[in-house]
Amino acid sequence: MSTVETVAEYLADLDPDRRAVVGAVRAVILANLPAGFVEEIAWGMISYDVPLERYPATYNGKPLMYAALASQKRHCSLYLSNVFADPARMERFAERYRTTGKRLDMGKSCVRFRTLDDLPHDLVAEVIAGTSVDEYLAAYAASRTT
Repeated sequence: MSTVETVAEYLADLDPDRRAVVGAVRAVILANLPAGFVEEIAWGMISYDVPLERYPATYNGKPLMYAALASQKRHCSLYLSNVFADPARMERFAERYRTTGKRLDMGKSCVRFRTLDDLPHDLVAEVIAGTSVDEYLAAYAASRTT
């Protein structure tokens, strides 16, 4: 887990090959990130969050993470909270991922990949763009009442 405070520092700490991979995925995320989410360092990785100013009533007092991007020891990780939070969306995502011919290596919300070729960029763009802040907050609020 990184202890840096800015995205620029996070990227600078990566070796050049890993920086290229993370930077390219970051560019896809930023090009498709709905308005209202912010990029910052949280949880030791690049995180795309709902700012506390917009939604302060979180269970842990930290901004709600929508997505995140991390360089791990053996792979990179793309965390997709909007996919994890919706079983139907998770199923569609996994099926669409497999139809690309790429191997899906996924935990609960974490897609693990080693190279840019391991990740279907069009699908990542679609998933990132697929949930507005208002939709995400509504889903979060609904999950907290059950």
